[in-house]
Amino acid sequence: MSDTRKREWRFYLDDMIDFSGKVFAYTDGLDQAGFVASALTYDATLRNLELIGEAATHIPDEVRAAHPEIPWRMIIATRNRLIYGYLGIDDDTVWSIIRDDLPELLPKLKALKDET
Repeated sequence: MSDTRKREWRFYLDDMIDFSGKVFAYTDGLDQAGFVASALTYDATLRNLELIGEAATHIPDEVRAAHPEIPWRMIIATRNRLIYGYLGIDDDTVWSIIRDDLPELLPKLKALKDET
């Protein structure tokens, strides 16, 4: 049996925040070499980055348009690249997302959550 009710978009925002927290928890204390060497950590982290992008696809267009400080298209494009480009994932890019982009994104997501 499937549930046909539409999920409230704010729950997807909560998901994005939660998935970001998991990425930070999984990679805490690691350098890039340690991250890449740990298959379990690597896979779990990539999965949560994919889920952040998937959740972003469920944020309404009008909300995304009202919050251009959040790089919605890049988040979704990253999800697509991770899912469809699994043999061509660049570890340097993934590490940059984890260490540079995600720490900038998380406060913006939390600010949006506080606003809603």
